[in-house]
Amino acid sequence: MIREISAMTHFLRSLALAALCAAAPAAFAQTAPAAPQTSSAAPAGLYQALGEKAGIARLMDDFVNRVVQDARIRDHFKDTKPQALKESLTDQICELTGGPCKYEGADMKSAHADMQINKAHFNALVEVLQAAMDAQRIPFAQQNRLLALLAPMHRDIITVR
Repeated sequence: MIREISAMTHFLRSLALAALCAAAPAAFAQTAPAAPQTSSAAPAGLYQALGEKAGIARLMDDFVNRVVQDARIRDHFKDTKPQALKESLTDQICELTGGPCKYEGADMKSAHADMQINKAHFNALVEVLQAAMDAQRIPFAQQNRLLALLAPMHRDIITVR
């Protein structure tokens, strides 16, 4: 029974990720660049559902620790200071989800321009984020809300087609 529930959860998560990726081309087909999402466009209650800034900081700590160890993507972060990345991502997610933080880092296109990121790298990063969210016991529905909020960044992060 537990194995069946685990398999179903994995299937549903994969289905949600596939839906996000399938929906992405339509969202990315705009001719004008989309304005970055701000807290005014954030899904209601997502910041609170993630545990506010402290919860987001725990999530980003776990996430970055996993990213720098993941063989598929760690080379992209070899020149990155993990603590600085954790703090920057915490502010970015905090702001995007409606929190009081102010992200002052580079825009996603500039930050990833020279990183040679392809779709497989991006998908690996999403998988690592999902694993971190699972480890932090973030409910599936809230995971999907966060992933949906982050999905539009796809076009600025993937630099190799």
